[in-house]
Amino acid sequence: MSKFPSLPADPEMVVVLAAHPEGFGALFAYHDAILRGPSPLSIAEGELIAAYVSGLNQCSFCFGIHRAFAELHGIQSRIFDKLIANPAAAGLDEKMLPLLAYAKKLTLEPANVTDGDAAAVYAAGWDEKALFHRVSATALFNMMTRLVAGTGIIANPKAQQSVRDRIAKDIRNPSPYADFASTIKTAGERAIFGDAMVEGE
Repeated sequence: MSKFPSLPADPEMVVVLAAHPEGFGALFAYHDAILRGPSPLSIAEGELIAAYVSGLNQCSFCFGIHRAFAELHGIQSRIFDKLIANPAAAGLDEKMLPLLAYAKKLTLEPANVTDGDAAAVYAAGWDEKALFHRVSATALFNMMTRLVAGTGIIANPKAQQSVRDRIAKDIRNPSPYADFASTIKTAGERAIFGDAMVEGE
């Protein structure tokens, strides 16, 4: 439910960000830098952690989007059946488990993250860049889930299927998030005002 009387009762992200666009271009460019830029982790692994953090925060909107990205980049759908409740039982490569444990603690009890948590990541074979990228992604998706909850953005199944279809058609795009940001203003205006007003500008 929207927290803004001027917006539709059940707004999609494009509507909220079109109405309040300050900074969203840089925000989505950062998504691409962390999730599509050079990294020790694959795109699939990065999106898996984005979905995991979103699931821990019980954000169905972000979880659905990033699950779709992860699956389209090769993560098996069955993994998500147990991912949030018990990552160790989800069928993941064991090397991923310390990263997920770090993301969970950073999400749910950040003041309790220890040197030992980082040591477990390094012991699994990851380097400092891998840890930094996952810290960044965890922080980013904690922010995004709070943006969604705080504004009242909804998980519209039809819109999410449209996103999944778009992702599938452009799977090798190195900047899908920045490209999405470039469409927000027009898409949001269409949702609020209809096609005729937007096309008449």
